[in-house]
Amino acid sequence: MTKELRRLSIVMLFMFISLFAATSWIQVVEADTLAQDPNNRRTLLDSYEIQRGSIIVDDVAIASSTPSEDRYQFQRVYTDAAMWEPVTGYFNPALQSATGIERAMNADLSGTGSSAFFAEIERILSGQPQTGFSIELSLDTAAQTAAYQALQGLNGAVVAIEPKSGRILAMASTPGFDTNLLATHDADAANTTYDQLVGDPTKPLSNRAIAGDLNPPGSTFKLIVAAAAYESGKWTPDSTLPNPARFQLPGSNNTVANAWGSTCGDGDTVTISEAIRLSCNIPMAELAVQLGDDAIREMAEKFGFNRSFSTPLESTPSSYPQGLDDAQTALSGFGQGKVTATPLQIAMLSAGIANDGVVMNPRLVDTVIGNDLSVVRAFDDTEFGRALDATVADQVTASMVASVSNGAAQGARIDGVDVAGKTGTTENGNKPYTLWFTGFAPANDPEVAVAVLVEDGGGQGQSGSGDTIAAPIAKKVIEAVLGR
Repeated sequence: MTKELRRLSIVMLFMFISLFAATSWIQVVEADTLAQDPNNRRTLLDSYEIQRGSIIVDDVAIASSTPSEDRYQFQRVYTDAAMWEPVTGYFNPALQSATGIERAMNADLSGTGSSAFFAEIERILSGQPQTGFSIELSLDTAAQTAAYQALQGLNGAVVAIEPKSGRILAMASTPGFDTNLLATHDADAANTTYDQLVGDPTKPLSNRAIAGDLNPPGSTFKLIVAAAAYESGKWTPDSTLPNPARFQLPGSNNTVANAWGSTCGDGDTVTISEAIRLSCNIPMAELAVQLGDDAIREMAEKFGFNRSFSTPLESTPSSYPQGLDDAQTALSGFGQGKVTATPLQIAMLSAGIANDGVVMNPRLVDTVIGNDLSVVRAFDDTEFGRALDATVADQVTASMVASVSNGAAQGARIDGVDVAGKTGTTENGNKPYTLWFTGFAPANDPEVAVAVLVEDGGGQGQSGSGDTIAAPIAKKVIEAVLGR
């Protein structure tokens, strides 16, 4: 063989290998991505022939498909639509739009993902119609119902988490909307409804549980400040701080006060545990300045701040900014200033404390179920990371239990159950307060951690509080999970 033929053979072999690698990459690695591309008309049209899988909670379908007499062949139908809307979202083939689980799990629901390959082969061989896979969620019907009903008439959200696993038991957001109105194949009607929802000042399209306009977490953030102090080894729950009636922010002419305008109990000093129990602002502001913003941010990030979580719904990151001056750091000591949070994040905070300091990644999906009711894929519990030593978690828990039993969070008390909790009442200038509660129960063997957010003062302007409005909502959700 001449040198020229040898070189040509090598070049052709290289080209063949490159072509084989490229086609294999497209057919294997990028198959799902290409199949779910909205510009892939073939996959889109094929999906109309497949009856979309159900979304299931406690063995009951909350989203299903029924035959329709139009080109799309199947109409998506939602049960108790407004209650489940923050999770399910909606699916509309006429508008080629989807949100929530409908969008996040579309490959499985539509039967167009790589995992549905063998189901499609079986359909071709048997001549039977193919259906998409069903999605079984982690939600608890009783908890979701309790959360949704307790939020009626309010702008707010509830997230409940199983501390040991990270499974989300409730994700409610109000006001909601009827997803059936956006799933209709009448595109004009769907667009009219959508425009009305966009124009609604109460923002029903916002999932306040994981996104929307984030709020300062108020006094719920004191748990992170206390945890950072205990974890440093320089402070204990019995460490004392000065106890004035007003505190001047460092480098500023502005002062802050406790909610009731006087000192945190009697005496010239107050312990950190007492400041948590009574939800005092000034001692926690003083402590925050001594800790410094770097230490507080480090602890906040151990619980998930400054990170987005895919449940598989994508959450807006809660924020503890870098480079806060001493005045802003002091404000962050009681959850004011530039720190912001989602109810999901605050629920993760309580869940991490409840789980001996280990924070689990939150998740909404348990399993993907095949056409023959077999489990196609199961989702495992995964750790986000350890935020606290178990001893420190116990110390924070003790203050939270005291807060509910005889402190600032008594609105969450449940007879016969030790509840650990922390309220938050966030000031917004001259606007109504933002109200919070977070906690878990039973305190000694937690089954559920919950966070409640109520915006616009719960309709009471600056008169409402986290204890009177948010805590009773959490109580109802906890009772639902515990079967009380």
